[in-house]
Amino acid sequence: MIQYSMNKPKMTYFEENDVLHLVISEEDEAGSVELSPNITAELNDKGDLIGIEILNASTYIRDSILETAQAKVLSIASSQNAQ
Repeated sequence: MIQYSMNKPKMTYFEENDVLHLVISEEDEAGSVELSPNITAELNDKGDLIGIEILNASTYIRDSILETAQAKVLSIASSQNAQ
């Protein structure tokens, strides 16, 4: 289990590389785990989550928002059709 404490997370977008970096803790990174293509979890020496890096962030965020919106619209449409 990965634990984390979110004091004041900071998010930085690096436009030139299309990378979004979320810092959860200022601790030193001791390792990382690829969660999926283009998404990496950064871990401290205890294995706790201290950051997340998203490559090709604009595409990832766009696709995630569209997928969520489409699912919501389909849910609303099917509930209206069931009435």
